[in-house]
Amino acid sequence: MSSPSPDFHSSQFSITSPRRIPKSAFTYKQLHQLKTYNPQTPLRVIAHVDLDAFYAQCETVRLGIDPSKPLAVQQWQGLIAINYPARAFGLSRHVTSTEALKQCPDLILQHVATWKEGDEKWAYHENSFKDMATHKVSLDPYRMESRKILKCIKDALPEKEQRVEKASIDEVFMDLSAQVYTILLERYPELRGPPPYDDSSERLPKVPTTVLDWAADALVETGEEDGEDRDPDWDDVCMVIASEIVRDVRKQIKETLGYTCSGGVARNKMLSKLGSGYKKPNQQTVIRNRAIGHFLSDMKFTKIRMLGGKLGDEVVAMFGTDKVKDLVEQPLDQLKKLGDDTGSWIYSIIRGEDNSEINPRTQIKSMLSAKSFRPAINSFEQGVRWLRIFVADIFSRCVEEGVLENKRRPKSINLHHRQGAQTRSRQAPIPQGKPLSETILFDLAKNLLAQVVVDGRAWPCSNLSLSVGGFEDGIMNNKGIGGFLVRGEEAKAMMSTGRAITGGGEPPAKRRRTKGNIANFFGPRDEKKKDFDAARAVLWKTHSESTRDESGDEAEETGEDHDPFRAQQSHELDRPSTPTLERQSSDMDLYAPGTPPSAQPQPASPSPPPQNHDPVTPVPRSRPTAQQRSMDTYFCSRCNLHLPPADKPEHEDYHFALDLSKEMRHEERNPPTLSARKGVGGSKPSRGRGRPPGGGRGEAVEKGQAKLAFGKGS
Repeated sequence: MSSPSPDFHSSQFSITSPRRIPKSAFTYKQLHQLKTYNPQTPLRVIAHVDLDAFYAQCETVRLGIDPSKPLAVQQWQGLIAINYPARAFGLSRHVTSTEALKQCPDLILQHVATWKEGDEKWAYHENSFKDMATHKVSLDPYRMESRKILKCIKDALPEKEQRVEKASIDEVFMDLSAQVYTILLERYPELRGPPPYDDSSERLPKVPTTVLDWAADALVETGEEDGEDRDPDWDDVCMVIASEIVRDVRKQIKETLGYTCSGGVARNKMLSKLGSGYKKPNQQTVIRNRAIGHFLSDMKFTKIRMLGGKLGDEVVAMFGTDKVKDLVEQPLDQLKKLGDDTGSWIYSIIRGEDNSEINPRTQIKSMLSAKSFRPAINSFEQGVRWLRIFVADIFSRCVEEGVLENKRRPKSINLHHRQGAQTRSRQAPIPQGKPLSETILFDLAKNLLAQVVVDGRAWPCSNLSLSVGGFEDGIMNNKGIGGFLVRGEEAKAMMSTGRAITGGGEPPAKRRRTKGNIANFFGPRDEKKKDFDAARAVLWKTHSESTRDESGDEAEETGEDHDPFRAQQSHELDRPSTPTLERQSSDMDLYAPGTPPSAQPQPASPSPPPQNHDPVTPVPRSRPTAQQRSMDTYFCSRCNLHLPPADKPEHEDYHFALDLSKEMRHEERNPPTLSARKGVGGSKPSRGRGRPPGGGRGEAVEKGQAKLAFGKGS
């Protein structure tokens, strides 16, 4: 027989006095909160994984270089990443490439990939640092490796018990609470049962072991004389299990992709991030709950996230220190001088308290492509060439986000333009009714730049950037119209069933015949106005789409050059939500926002621009001559327009509806008086102004009036 555990050696306390059994400091409720990722439980476990000199590692792996050789990643004349062998020579990112080679003659310098002006794909070019004026930096190689690492991390964790947040291109947070809870119950079956007396506030039993194996982890000391002599509690056990998980994740990344990373394990995000940077490279640090105070005491609070910028400078200026141990001595009332919420947050964060949750949504919200020009660019054509590079850069990343499969797509596009000290921005929505393409993004970007140029003072331009944002999940599994139709035998069966039902039913009841007054064909005035407005909106939408398609076909056939200024105007006119047309004040009532295109004055076809014409300046337009008009057109005397003969019926219907609408509006504004309706001195009742002929009680036509000929062409 095996001897009983030394922690439970005395059986008399186990039977006669269960309340005297040594207990844990934690309760059953706090234990079970682990499986729900509750941030309030003190048993919570958060891990942070940080890649070591990520950009430098990417180039080392790509080039197959020995990791022990010094290497730095170059961007123009500066350094953006230095591996740890190169740091041993005292190199930092603040030195230039020339100075770095002096300090470390064996240093391998690898320039980042660049987009070359005119190319449609990034590449690694020779001597890119010399071509800053015509090249743009591309970080796509590192983004692709970052996605591989994130996938590797998720594959190493159980699918149903993982909560992962991508904090940046080279760091990831993991909430391991649920996975630790499952492993904890497997290793310690005594925790599976219900709490004593079914009271979740009862304390857990004591940990049945006095020694925990921390392997090669860097364990933060408690700072107490007897701190390491105390028996471990369940929070320490949770930390041990989490450290094993992080160790396996780091091993998986190294074996699969060849990258080393450092890890931090603690009870919240703030501490785990500080832990991952505590021992680098290729190590992991565990910050136990009992060691938090000692770990933070000698640290500068400016290293804590959100305290390293202006807020940190303000705290240093107010209290004259940047040490956590000095700031902890300040009472809450003093810290609230920075603001109630800010003071309360600082009071908690410097004591290691952080309840922020892991956000498993690691999808990006926006994409940016930018370029600072040295020397500045001075023409619209140069700007357009760089926009093509920006669009290619952004669209390639959109493809990786799944825009082609409609998994996700952006809603808006933004352009930022800097000229001197002035920065201007333009924004436009991205059409959602068609698949996103590089051509669509380029046309929108070009149009936005044209708007900036038309406003004036656009050159010289020192910085230009393009971004897309508002990413949202696409609609999946939509059916086409054919999916709602039935065919073959099923259709025949439905038709036969319909005939049987129609034949066997009772004849419809007779309806009372009504008088042929035109008012009977319309509902109440409010409903009538709504219906008319809705129909007018539908007509406008239909005709604007058809006009846009026809104009696009004509442009392709004629092969005319695209004028960005005219493209801007046409883009504004094609917005279906708020169509606006410039007219004289006398025409505002006639050409309402719902007016179909057939009833609006059509602009003349633009004449070809002169050879040296500025592509941004609008080309003057001249009215067509009589010889230019086609002889087989229909002339509307009311609009003074020549229209295609096929549009004649629709155009006449439009005038009829417009006249009817104006009469109804006039009648609503000026209702007829009682005397006008009954007549004066027994005379015949006169027709109210604005009322259509035949609308009175009599059927006879009054003098000077005529019946409307409905359905007849003029």
